[in-house]
Amino acid sequence: MTKTALAEPPEDDGDQSGQHRRPAGRKRAPSDTSGLRDGVKKRGSTWSYVIRVYDPSIGKTRPTWVGGFRTEDEAKAARDKARVRAREGNYVMRNRITVAEYLDDWIEVHAAEIKPRTIDSYRGVIRRYVIPYMGKMAIQDVRPATITRFYMELRKNGGQKRSGISPRTIDYVHAVLRRAFRDAVVVDELLASNPVERAKRPRREVSEPGAVWSKAQLRSFLNHAAQHRLGAFYHLAAYTGARRGELLYLRWSAVDLGKRELAIRGSTAFVKGERIQGSTKTGHSRVISIDRTTAQVLKHHREMQDTERHQLGMRPTEAGDFLFANEAGEQIHPDTVTGLMAKLITSYNGPIDGTAPAEPLPKARLHDLRHLHATMLLMAKVPVHVVSNRLGHRDPAITLRVYAHVINDRAVDVADTFETALEEDDTNPEGQRR
Repeated sequence: MTKTALAEPPEDDGDQSGQHRRPAGRKRAPSDTSGLRDGVKKRGSTWSYVIRVYDPSIGKTRPTWVGGFRTEDEAKAARDKARVRAREGNYVMRNRITVAEYLDDWIEVHAAEIKPRTIDSYRGVIRRYVIPYMGKMAIQDVRPATITRFYMELRKNGGQKRSGISPRTIDYVHAVLRRAFRDAVVVDELLASNPVERAKRPRREVSEPGAVWSKAQLRSFLNHAAQHRLGAFYHLAAYTGARRGELLYLRWSAVDLGKRELAIRGSTAFVKGERIQGSTKTGHSRVISIDRTTAQVLKHHREMQDTERHQLGMRPTEAGDFLFANEAGEQIHPDTVTGLMAKLITSYNGPIDGTAPAEPLPKARLHDLRHLHATMLLMAKVPVHVVSNRLGHRDPAITLRVYAHVINDRAVDVADTFETALEEDDTNPEGQRR
């Protein structure tokens, strides 16, 4: 049941002709409080209660009425809860701002603190899914059941041509709404609680990164890609697990071939045709090690760039130049390396000379190189927190969740590991506890 809150008690049912309306500009006369008993009054067929709530706009308390209760006991129970919230400063004043209006303001306020690509994604989710379903609804009327029904509708008819959308997409819609409604509670104080937190989402199977390629297939791809001027990009992606945008952001100043280190300090993206240079996904920079082979690959890559620039009458590469650029030194578009990977796989499987490989490469995405890197490290028993830091995850718990299947596969070796360790202690006195 929706309860209606008013600054003053509503007028008694009766003549609606307007002949008793007050002239414009005259203050309303004090409301009739006859029949009011301990803040509760029956008006028509329902009951209402009144409490005094502090209004910061006028600097003092004022009466606030809430009606629509079926019985006196319901009104009294609601009144008691409201009084407690008012004393604690948690009472929420009635506001008719709609979901669409609130989300529009919320996006504008948060545009300054959220990465442009993320904000653009938020806007798309809100415009495509949220506004058509509940945009005209008052935000204070939204209940957990409202959100649950919304998710059910998306699952059934939310996609193109009235087809359903995936639970994964619904999870993203949920994340956006949860963040927005949380601010409606904590920052804007429009809601007493977050209805999105208690909504139920469609169940979905937990997806896990699959083993797209074997080690041999990865080596075959990298050997084939090495023939292209951007072959070093795919080598670095596979050997570091860095994200696409992070690799394209790299300048030569971030590379220390002597120490064999790589400093990842930011990320590159395109939003609505505009190049955006920003922080990494987590907002933190990191330094990761590179192996000797990768150091040699980068050394040859820089020599190749210098040769190209010399042929164009340009100076050699400097510290501030991009690792991955076109012949003129301009930064590569993210879609270029994504599309090129598919072309390289196609050219490997169907070379010009017609000699097909004994084992064609399955289709794979650029991001799969990151998954392959993480999976191989975990299978090699590298500690999870080390892998997490290398991948740039905010928390090792993320790595555990995404790659739980790999860690579970390793669990079968735990018993043997313990047995081996125990036997070593028995045969090695120095290993025994002193």
